[in-house]
Order: sequence, then structure tokens, then C-alpha cells
Amino acid sequence: MKLINILLAEDNPDHAMLTRKVLEDNRVANRVFVVENGEEALDFIYQRGKYANGEATRPGLILLDVKMPKLDGFTVLKQLKSDPEYRTIPIVMLTTSSRDEEIARGYIEGANSYVSKPVKFDEFAERVKNIGLYWGLINSSTQNS
Repeated sequence: MKLINILLAEDNPDHAMLTRKVLEDNRVANRVFVVENGEEALDFIYQRGKYANGEATRPGLILLDVKMPKLDGFTVLKQLKSDPEYRTIPIVMLTTSSRDEEIARGYIEGANSYVSKPVKFDEFAERVKNIGLYWGLINSSTQNS
């Protein structure tokens, strides 16, 4: 079983800390890289700006918050899914919204999954754990082979 590296694009520091802790506690990822906005997520993926030194690793999974500053999650999703180099990386959209039109847009733009962030800590932790286990260990993808 090969553990994956995960890129988490999340502007809420509490959600980022909790997500990272749950994934690490459940030994889902080799490393969890956290960026605070959509622009930084693209810089990480394309290894530009402060990530131009080559230390950014291609993630096997991207957890992408929908509502972020600079570039929102949909913009990042659309960019990555239109790029042949990166379109195979699974992207899970994370949001506090459960609006049907937002969920539909995520799938139309190429999201692999869409998860609403519950308000309760235990529910959030369980969902993050399940996301990591499914995309990191159970699902077979070109990134894990």
C-alpha cells in the first residue's frame, strides 16, 4: 500500500489544522501540504512563485475548499481539469454549503467528489478520515500505481 501526498487548499486555519490532524492520525498521507488560497494552490501544483525551488511534490489527492480568497475552488478545479498533465489527480471539493447548484457546478467542472463540511467536530473529523481512506487507500488511480 502506497501512501499519497495530499494538497489541502483551505483558507480557514482551524479547518486546515483539523483536516491535517485527522489525515495524519489515520496514517492516510505521507505528507499533507496546506495552502491558504486558490492562487497558492496553483503555484504549488505548477511549482512557481515560492514553490519554484522544486520542493512541492505532485499530490495524489487535492482537497479544495470552494470559497477561498484570490481564486476560488471552482477556478482552480477548472484550471487543473483542463490541463492534461494534472487532470488525473482526484479533486475533492469541500464546502460549508449544500446548495444543489453549487454541487452540480463542481461535478460539471470535473470534481471527483463533493463533501459538505459539517459544523460538528466529530462529523467533520469522520468525513475527512473517510475522504482520505477512500481516495488514498481504496480507490485505484493512476497516481497510486
